Amino acid sequence: MKRIFITGSAGFIGSYLVKEFLDAGWEVVGLDNFSKYGELTPAHAGHPRYKFHRGDAKDAALLDSLLEGCHHFIAGAAMIGGIAYFHRLAFDLLAENERLTASAFEAAIRAHKRGTLEKITVLSSSMVFENATEFPTPETAVKISPPPSSTYGFQKLACEYFAYGALTQYGLPYTIIRPFNCVGIGERRATADEEVMSGDVKLALSHVVPDLAQKVLKGQDPLHILGDGQQVRHYTYGGDLARGIRVCVEHPAALNEDFNISTAVATTVLELAEAIWKQVHGPDVPLRFVSDPPFPHDVQHRSPNVDKAKKMLGFEATTPLDVILDEVIPWIRTQIDQGTI
Repeated sequence: MKRIFITGSAGFIGSYLVKEFLDAGWEVVGLDNFSKYGELTPAHAGHPRYKFHRGDAKDAALLDSLLEGCHHFIAGAAMIGGIAYFHRLAFDLLAENERLTASAFEAAIRAHKRGTLEKITVLSSSMVFENATEFPTPETAVKISPPPSSTYGFQKLACEYFAYGALTQYGLPYTIIRPFNCVGIGERRATADEEVMSGDVKLALSHVVPDLAQKVLKGQDPLHILGDGQQVRHYTYGGDLARGIRVCVEHPAALNEDFNISTAVATTVLELAEAIWKQVHGPDVPLRFVSDPPFPHDVQHRSPNVDKAKKMLGFEATTPLDVILDEVIPWIRTQIDQGTI
């Protein structure tokens, strides 16, 4: 039976990943220190094929011990937040994520030398295309686009160069994955968040879908939108993203390749707001909105070309936005009722 090690396994994307690999029959070893959300019970706790460990993903001895017997490694641990983080924590996002990345690759190189680890799968980010000028943006644009303006995007680009360097010097195989705007359930208020108001509602998660949903559910009218609402995004369901990552781990064609993992459907923030509004209020209540000043790194157009994953791996993210909202909006409503948002 194949065994995979996932750092950041108690996080938002990590929880989807653990479920995906368990459902596919893998043994999963997870590591998280609960630094983002605070103390919680990891999803899938008690599953017979899931071994969770609480600890620091920079701890070399711990990484070595947990990688023992693992065939694959998803380096998912990172300091991450919404765009509200990018200016306020500009240095920490660079420094802490660089330490996490270096630790992950050093441990992966050692495990590969021991003969068990087949490759490392790197979770990069759509933010490497922060200053891209070609849309939809293909994977090849990463080498010719201007570098990201944010330290978060720049460090995610550095993750990709760690992969190139480890292959070149040590022969460590890799797959690079760039998720685009993952949406789903399980996000909580981060412990490092500070109070940011959007009209009369305090932003909870710094990500557009849950924050718009909670504002609509709390009755905000007119709805406050950051910027003019014309920002283009591709909202990808967490289950689709996890499936795409598993395909990248398993498929031989993914070896030493990079992939945009995303829905192909582009949606503006205003279109998203209208969809959430109609789900909550019905079609007969017109949306009224006002524009608030955007955050500094609120990229206007982030749109991937996903042909490579479809052609080489047979993967497509197919869950439509209305189906995603059918799951997310009730979950946000429950969190509001419980006082967690």
